[in-house]
Amino acid sequence: MARSPVSAASRPHPLLAAPAGGTRIVPEPPAPPPLEDAERLDGWGFADTAFAVRPSGDVELAGRRYTLSGAPLPSLLPWMRDTLGVELEPQDVNPSAYPPRVPESTAQPGLLEALAAALPADALSQDPHERLRHGHGHTQEEIYAIRHGGLPRVPDVVVWPASEEQVVAVVEAAARHGACVVPFGGGTNVSEALRCPEEERRSIVSMDLRRMNRILWLDPLSRMAAIEAGAVGRTLLAQLARYGLTLGHEPDSVEFSTLGGWIATHASGMKKNRYGNIEDLVLDLRAVTARGIISHRSPWPRESIGIDPRLCFFGSEGALGVVTQATLKLFPLPEVQRYGSILFPSFEDGVAFMYDVTQEGTPPASVRLVDNLQFQFSQALRPARRGAAALKSRLERWFVTGLRGFAVDRMVACTLVFEGRRDEVRQQEASVYGLAKRHGGMKAGGENGERGYQLTFGIAYIRDFVMDHWILGESFETSVPWSEVLALCDNVKRRIWEEHQKRGLPGRPFVTCRVTQVYPTGVCVYFYFAFYYKGVERPSQVYAEIERAARDEVLRSGGSLSHHHGVGQLRERFLPGIVSPAALEARRALKRSLDPGNLFGAANQGLGASGTWPA
Repeated sequence: MARSPVSAASRPHPLLAAPAGGTRIVPEPPAPPPLEDAERLDGWGFADTAFAVRPSGDVELAGRRYTLSGAPLPSLLPWMRDTLGVELEPQDVNPSAYPPRVPESTAQPGLLEALAAALPADALSQDPHERLRHGHGHTQEEIYAIRHGGLPRVPDVVVWPASEEQVVAVVEAAARHGACVVPFGGGTNVSEALRCPEEERRSIVSMDLRRMNRILWLDPLSRMAAIEAGAVGRTLLAQLARYGLTLGHEPDSVEFSTLGGWIATHASGMKKNRYGNIEDLVLDLRAVTARGIISHRSPWPRESIGIDPRLCFFGSEGALGVVTQATLKLFPLPEVQRYGSILFPSFEDGVAFMYDVTQEGTPPASVRLVDNLQFQFSQALRPARRGAAALKSRLERWFVTGLRGFAVDRMVACTLVFEGRRDEVRQQEASVYGLAKRHGGMKAGGENGERGYQLTFGIAYIRDFVMDHWILGESFETSVPWSEVLALCDNVKRRIWEEHQKRGLPGRPFVTCRVTQVYPTGVCVYFYFAFYYKGVERPSQVYAEIERAARDEVLRSGGSLSHHHGVGQLRERFLPGIVSPAALEARRALKRSLDPGNLFGAANQGLGASGTWPA
């Protein structure tokens, strides 16, 4: 007689089937990155990817990595000319002078001997190009400096420890020989957190953690994993996916940034609505300090143990020590991932929609709104269309601007990413699109949503391309309560225009914003600012002055100093205006307690430096 199939209800539950010793597994270490994944030394991203002007005058993103790659972009240069109000001739460039002269290493022989004794032969370098790359992040000031001048101070030696024991040995060697240590993750920061203090006379050791990139253990039943701090985002997510799991943390820099960097900068990701910010994901961490290792016995779902020094490493930016590993929550890979997009008649309509999504519904994994100028920019980045595709584009434009009456100079776009179980996504889509309709929005399709989301990665290469064509540009961000968001966006844009006009700069400034993350209480707003600098004296310094004025306006308008970029050395001057004297002294006291000799000497946030508020 045939046996009846076993019902799902009668199958052993994973908890009951778990072995007595637990379900932890130890994955294989990740393979070394392939040669084609080499990164650029004089700009953002992969070495095989960059924008360039074709002989035809069209712009093209070289390589095959991104949705933008390989397609001619005929509208980009004309649109930039019109927007900036200047002539942009493809052959008129300010060629990069990279590499600049690199200051000689002043590492003491005794220090080098001690480091060589603690590390393998290939884990230590005084190569000038390595030292230069480890002495800067990715602000426009830093990239402009290495292309058109140089850095007055860079690390004297770079080391690549492969274990926490080697990190300890490097820290102890530096302490014995009167050197200082600067932790290095992916080098993607935009806060000048890697700039070496020019007045630093000690030998500077840059500690690159990217060889510490292993998943030490993974518990698929409890959905958590212990991961070394040098794990790079793109590699880590690919490793976890093999086990049907994800971390869900996708900052814009996920291709290059590291777990330790996410913790040190208090990072946020594009899908934080579903998975949380970095502080929501970390259950435990270990850090090496001048006093020794900060650690606890075991990770638990939550604990109440009084003052917890581990929390001090969120946002510490290398000032207190170096994070070596963390235990994180994991999530099952989503059953469904769907993209979406919505057009709104105005930025105000889009913001009102996003507010209602947070108050009445469940925000999708990612929901981002661009203003009109940024929407126009995205259209200028569209490849040429011919034949049926061109006809379809004209019909769509007629429907939106003619039949629906959306104004070309007012309309905005929102991109969406839905992730989760099939029924969850279905419910979210119904709720979100219903709310969009209330605010005059119209669905613009999943293809546009996916393109808008993926554009984030390709568009990052624009900054370095336009720098060659006499345009300086960069982004900065803030968080702001709902009640202040519209006024803040208007005020900051107005302030940048005023500062631009006050200095008599050529053409018009490019200033735009987008809302990238939402909370029940407010949003994160990204601003993008650029200007044409041909004929301008000290253009990078002028840019920095205007950006500081814009940051001042952000604070005046109720915004935060930063949402996730951090403080570093770029924004430390603003700290006394937003943090009380007692809070500043608490920071100094913590620094003195954990690092009395200023062994970790990058001077971020003014800690350990003779800056605006010395330690």
